[in-house]
Amino acid sequence: MNHYYTNDPDLAHDEHSFDFELGGHSLRFTSDNGVFSKHTVDFGSRVLIATILAEELPAGPILDVGTGYGPIGLALAKRFPDRQVTMSDVNERALALAQRNATDNDISNVTIVESSMYDQIDGQFGVIVTNPPIRAGKTIVSGILAGAAEHLLPHGQLYAVIQKKQGAPSALKLMKTIYQDASIVKKEHGYYILKATKQVFLY
Repeated sequence: MNHYYTNDPDLAHDEHSFDFELGGHSLRFTSDNGVFSKHTVDFGSRVLIATILAEELPAGPILDVGTGYGPIGLALAKRFPDRQVTMSDVNERALALAQRNATDNDISNVTIVESSMYDQIDGQFGVIVTNPPIRAGKTIVSGILAGAAEHLLPHGQLYAVIQKKQGAPSALKLMKTIYQDASIVKKEHGYYILKATKQVFLY
């Protein structure tokens, strides 16, 4: 059985295109079989984008982990054209769609990378965002949340959207253990937006 968090190049194509407004911009997306939320931008991603855009973000490039066909990363890149946005995923079909969607929306300030969590990610970022692949299991989700620390600039911020019933409270507990400064910044229809800030300790 195919999952959106795996690669299956032999899966039959069934492309779907739609327009969606994110961050005050109308964007055109093409999706396909084998990617997450094929027919529309999922509710969690929409809440995550809106919450991030209402925050005071630290300076620096942005990383979208588990980008899928790109709604989160492209919405942020469109809103912040002076920032570089890296979009990563393990799903090659999703990444090809993300690149196509960037081109179709005239978004050039993005870099698209095939990466399992952070294994192909270089450098550090002011902001890391993720709608993690819950169905991939707790080990992967926890790895994304914990691994962000190494890739955040000092005072950089991690944002994640997770449903309460799919482990948001335990994810917040993990984030508090790693980052100390972690909290719920938004709750909407069972979705929690979690935020952590990388602390810098002077001794």
